[in-house]
Amino acid sequence: MCVMKVTVHKYLGYRRLVELTPNIAGLVRIKYNKLMEKRTLGKTGEKVSILGLGGFHLLEISDRDTVKLINRYLDSGGNYIETAPEYGHGESERKVGLVIKERRDDCFLVTKCHIRDEKGAEETINESLKRLNTDHVDLLIFHHVQSEEGLKKIFGPKGAAEAFYRAQRDGKTRYIGISGHGQPDVLIKAIEKYDFDVLMTIFNFFDRFNFPKTEKALIPLAKEKKLGIVGMKAFADGFLWNYPEESLRYALSLPIDIMVAGFNTEEMLEKDLKIAENFSPITEEEKEELFKNSPILGNYICRQCDLCLPCPEGIDIPRVFLYEGWYDRQMRDWVVRDAPEFALRDRLRFWFDNRKKATDAYSRLEKKADACTGCGECNPRCPYSIDIITKLENSHYKLTREATSVIRV
Repeated sequence: MCVMKVTVHKYLGYRRLVELTPNIAGLVRIKYNKLMEKRTLGKTGEKVSILGLGGFHLLEISDRDTVKLINRYLDSGGNYIETAPEYGHGESERKVGLVIKERRDDCFLVTKCHIRDEKGAEETINESLKRLNTDHVDLLIFHHVQSEEGLKKIFGPKGAAEAFYRAQRDGKTRYIGISGHGQPDVLIKAIEKYDFDVLMTIFNFFDRFNFPKTEKALIPLAKEKKLGIVGMKAFADGFLWNYPEESLRYALSLPIDIMVAGFNTEEMLEKDLKIAENFSPITEEEKEELFKNSPILGNYICRQCDLCLPCPEGIDIPRVFLYEGWYDRQMRDWVVRDAPEFALRDRLRFWFDNRKKATDAYSRLEKKADACTGCGECNPRCPYSIDIITKLENSHYKLTREATSVIRV
């Protein structure tokens, strides 16, 4: 195939031509003036762009707009495209396949499989390849492995792992990965026990305080195992939509290889491309400023600094708030908000559904929040002006469904 390279700032008319006839991108490639940084995806040795394209939000746009956005992403130097059969019952994969049939060699292609048994997983993998218009993907991921029961099914007799390994032997995937959301205990157990090429989970400056073990334990373990580390949810499922630059810079400054983001408008894509192309790591000073003064963290989200301790009643205050973070990401804070913001929080608070883990862990605490006498010693110690006594009441109610009230002194 003859490939013609066109410099965009000289031939702006070409972009309009691509919009009108998207398939022309199979014959003509745009050469953009600035391409984004690439990193090595762990032990795979593959070079991937720091910004990946996630396929979930392609469900919200037309085929034509999908083709335009994916081509723009690839032409900008991006090369990691990810989707999953669970996204719209295969609709996202079908849309990605519109571009893949013309540009398979231009990207590192990823899909996932949520089925836990061997037969069902094999069928799902083959259906995914058909929708994607290819005979192989570069990476196949066990999708959202959230429980030890699910992990046992995958690697047990006639589990999905058999279908994954067979797909790898047959050349249908080059690498195998695992993904999960929220509290990372299951992922830690998985990569300690089984062999993977890539790990995928959430990284953002909001949930780092709800699931601190992800950065403190999971990343170091993945690095020790030489896994490629793929991040997702830099914007906390849209909760951080007002903080695009802070969110991406924070996530990309972590020791990960790539951050996947979803796009459904050209404006959104261009904004994220600009951040990625001009990326500079966040400094310690900037990070501390973000943690201290970001309105989205405000005076409710516990930063897990432990400065509120010791409690005269022996309550492990940061741990109580940690379990609240597991429970609902500390999103229900008893603050009255307008309807759209309330609806967003209500939709996202149980997005990872770690409620049982949270309530079980809280039930094992020797001293719970209802032991608080309201002495008030903790409040002045908090550098983030959190009303700790009220937050303890709130957390206890969430984690037990039993109301508690202390006498203010």
